[in-house]
Amino acid sequence: MTAFQELVAFQRETEALASIAERLGWDQETVMPRGAAEQRAEETAALESVLHARRTDPRIEDWLARAEAETPFEARFLDLAGRSYNRNTRVPARLATELARLTSLSQGIWAEARAEENPAAFVPVLKQVLALKREEAECLAEGDLYDALLDDYEPGATHRSLGAMFDRMRPRLVALRERVLGAEFRPPVLDQVFPEAAQLRLARICASAFGYDWSCGRLDIAVHPFSSGSGRDVRITTRVVESDPFNCLYSTIHETGHACYELGIDEEYAFTPMGHGVSMGVHESQSRIFENQIGRSAAFTGWLYQRMTEAFGDFGIRTPEAFHACVNRVTPGFIRTEADELHYNLHIMMRFDLERELIAGRLAVDDLEEAWNARFEQDFGVAVPTPSQGFLQDVHWAVGLFGYFPTYALGNVYAGCLHQTLRAALPDLDASLAGGSARPATEWLRESLHRHGGLRPPVETIEAACGFAPTEGPLLDYLEAKFGAIYGL
Repeated sequence: MTAFQELVAFQRETEALASIAERLGWDQETVMPRGAAEQRAEETAALESVLHARRTDPRIEDWLARAEAETPFEARFLDLAGRSYNRNTRVPARLATELARLTSLSQGIWAEARAEENPAAFVPVLKQVLALKREEAECLAEGDLYDALLDDYEPGATHRSLGAMFDRMRPRLVALRERVLGAEFRPPVLDQVFPEAAQLRLARICASAFGYDWSCGRLDIAVHPFSSGSGRDVRITTRVVESDPFNCLYSTIHETGHACYELGIDEEYAFTPMGHGVSMGVHESQSRIFENQIGRSAAFTGWLYQRMTEAFGDFGIRTPEAFHACVNRVTPGFIRTEADELHYNLHIMMRFDLERELIAGRLAVDDLEEAWNARFEQDFGVAVPTPSQGFLQDVHWAVGLFGYFPTYALGNVYAGCLHQTLRAALPDLDASLAGGSARPATEWLRESLHRHGGLRPPVETIEAACGFAPTEGPLLDYLEAKFGAIYGL
């Protein structure tokens, strides 16, 4: 075999092992017995040790030096393989293994601390996770520590570029929020019990409406909803609050967006560096466009209103129009995953600032809860009542995902660009949505973006799909038009 062929064969085995590791994570968050946490931490650490050894195998350097690219696919393969090798060889095996072991344990500790409203139980392990992540950043950094971690999730982005984008977005978001909250109109709210079994049945119907392939996936319950897998095995999770069916339904639609991206990637890219979504920002654009621009549109909520009536009977909302306003109700809530479209990015901007302070060493973990609560009251105008509604609500820091949060807001920006282009390409989309099918949108996204996987860098991926460089303008224009119409501004 040529050097390129040898590298491809080696990479396929590494990617397959990484898929097994990801499946262990799915199992831990869905069906693993609680008593197995320590054993799973050792299993995860052992597998990470094997993966790290493969990712830093000296033969990779030799293959990269000798391989010659003859196609764009091969050139991108070598570029991504080289990037991975460079990053992994900078991180000692000891550190990679310990991070895998500790974050596996930390996840369970976080879940129990959140359930028991007991921050003191979580703070010690978060200190350890943060220390290891800062050590990892020091191994990787060629400049700013936070940028080194951010690069894992959004290659090419920096805290300065994202911070500048957030600074441009914040004034229009805050101004629109103030106009909405000052409007006379008040959407109705749900006020009854929605049984879990009925919610889950309707969640499956919603996932099917977007084209989720049940032969390659499944839906389970988790403390924090997520999507897991790639290729032909992509699984989604949701959670159920019986007083709030939107929590379950829109978490499911959100995760279906992630899943459809992975399921739509060209099968020829399987077990290669291009066989995954190119970045978390692009990934979040798929989940957010499913959840918001499509899933909360008047056409889709009109269909969903009928399905809600069938599932729950008279639930207090009298018309499809009132239901649409209810789904899109703006309120300064505490939970990011339940936040309306106006407040969501403000949640992310807060987390972005806090985690940069943590990584820089300017904020101690012991002071994190107080800093969170003060910043939340400043940004949202309400006091945080419990830790589970405050700094314990997200799993990300528990599992070491520092640098991940800003990709959610970047995903919203990308989604705004994609939605503008998609609507121009599919002028009759609302007719399909009103009939309960978002498949035309999913198919357009599959052809324009999904199938290419990681073939292009993130910004180029969005630009190729939209025909223009991504910018926050389309998202902000969409929000002003949508909420202006709902609230009569």
